[in-house]
This record gives sequence, structure tokens and C-alpha cells, in this order.
Amino acid sequence: MDTKIWAVRNGLDDLDKIKCAAELLASNEVVAFPTETVYGLGGNAESDEAVEKIFHAKGRPSDNPLIIHIADTSQMEGFVEDIPEVADKLIEAFWPGPLTLILQMKKGALSEKATAGLDTVGVRMPDHPVALALLKECKHPIAAPSANSSGKPSPTTARHVAHDLTGKIAGIVDGGSTGVGVESTVLDCTSSVPSILRPGGITLEQLEAVIGMVEVDPALRNSDSKPKAPGMKYRHYAPEAPLYLVKGKKEFLQEVASNFRREGKRVGILAAEETAGGYEADSVIACGSRDNLETVAAALYETLRAFNEHKLDVIISETFPETGVGHAIMNRLMKAAGNKVIVE
Repeated sequence: MDTKIWAVRNGLDDLDKIKCAAELLASNEVVAFPTETVYGLGGNAESDEAVEKIFHAKGRPSDNPLIIHIADTSQMEGFVEDIPEVADKLIEAFWPGPLTLILQMKKGALSEKATAGLDTVGVRMPDHPVALALLKECKHPIAAPSANSSGKPSPTTARHVAHDLTGKIAGIVDGGSTGVGVESTVLDCTSSVPSILRPGGITLEQLEAVIGMVEVDPALRNSDSKPKAPGMKYRHYAPEAPLYLVKGKKEFLQEVASNFRREGKRVGILAAEETAGGYEADSVIACGSRDNLETVAAALYETLRAFNEHKLDVIISETFPETGVGHAIMNRLMKAAGNKVIVE
């Protein structure tokens, strides 16, 4: 398949390119596009054909539901059964933005393949001018997981998308680098107390400031449960070399790295800017500042992909505080490591 690439920096100024991409979506092809979190791989959520193409291109398990992207809240009338008061408050506070709301779905309104047969649906409105322009032009609700090969680090540039999916999808809308860097927070609004199914760009603290008590779904720690949202069950975000998280002092992490190297292994270290300069390894990459975890989130997937260029045998990573966006950072690192942790 010939994958078209359009360089778009402003949705209005480049409307002709947006229209080309929207026409492909309307004809049930799949197109990658930027959001404020990561690049999404979009397809018409009302079409089994389009959704099947998403799963095929990514190599994604079919029981992993997709998030539906919209440009206007009025679009939800076509496929959402009810919008509870708590969801209204969150929409007012955080949309457009990196928050996905799980709501009751109107039966038969969307492809069952997009929702993995569930009676609920995850919906969000991305905070990116190019994404919103594309969604408005297309007019269909668009199912869009991250635009990468399943299990690999999510893409934060069009270059990442092209590396994984060239020849497998119809087009890529290149809107530059994304901002937040980790996917949206997924919040289940169908339970009596809203529950986080995936931590992301909107923090627990921000949610509770608007609606009060919010729970964290225990299924986040249970890999045997059926996933109600993307990212809950399968290994994700993984670089090519095995990744280990190390909990302990800097000296202990260096000892772990040195032990691997004595075994003849090429070792990479993922560290914060404050500590990266003090490590010895075959590759040391700084991933944002520990004093500003938003910078760690923004750089995380780019860093994990960068290690692939160094032909490493193992990667070890510092851990980060689980406050604010740190919950999302550690969730992604634990997924990428397959829960492999070395403790001092």
C-alpha cells in the first residue's frame, strides 16, 4: 500500500490536505494524525471494515477496545446513551484535552469491533488544531488507538508512525511533535464512583478537584481481567531490548548496570536529567527532569525508541515519583518492562 504523507502545521491554512485525509477516512481507509498526547491511527468507528484495518495495521488484539474521537460534543448524541452529571462537569473542565470518558453506548450505533463487544464506549475530544480540523471535516466519529505497532512505544512524531506503519495504512497527517507525550486518562463514568482505568495526561488530583472522590480501578494491576479500556491488559510501550525498572539509590542502579556489563551485555540507562551524567553504561539517555515530571512524560516514548538505535541487550530505568503525571509515567514504564522490577 502507498502511504501518503501530508505536512500540516495549521488545520485551517492546510485545509486542502485535511480534506484529502478526511476523504480517505470517509471511504473507510485508516489515517494517522497528531493529537496533543500521541499520534492516533484513525478509522470510521461506524464501519467494521475501517476498524478491522486499524487492528490489522497495528497487529492489535481484537479484545482491546478503541477510543472514539470527536470534534464536537453534539456528535455524542448519535452513539452515547446517557451523559451523567459528573461527565458534564468533566467535559466542561477538561475538553478538549487528554481525558477519555467511558459512557453507556447506544446499542448498534458503532461497530462492535471498535468497542470489543462492550456496552460502553470511551470518548474524547483531542486538544490539537490539526486533529480537530480533521475530525470536523470528516464528520464521522473516529476510532483511534495510538499509531504504532502493537506493544511498541507510542508515536509522538510522524517519523515514529512512518517507521512502524508505512505501507500498512493509507496516510499520515504530519502535524509535528505532540505535547503531553503520554496517552489520555481514561475515566469510567458508568459506576457510582468514577474510576480511573488508565492514568494519563489529566491527573487524579485534577479530577478530584472537579468532581470529588475518584477511584483507581484494581484491574490496572490484574492482567487476567477483560480490558475495559486500552492499555489495561497487554504489554505495551516496550523497546526492543528487555527493560528493567530499578528501585533504589543511584549507586545501586549503577551496580545493576555494571553487573550486566560484566556478563558481556550492552546496557542502556534511562535516567532523569539530574542524575544521567553520573552513570556509566553503553548508552545513557536523560528523559526529562525529576523536578518537572511533565517533561519526563513528554520525552518518554521518544527516549524508549531512541534506545533501539544503540543495539542494546538490556535497558534499566530509574523510577519516578507517583504523584501527578508520575502515575502515568510509572504505569507506562511498568507496562514496557512487563512488570520486571529490581529492588535494592
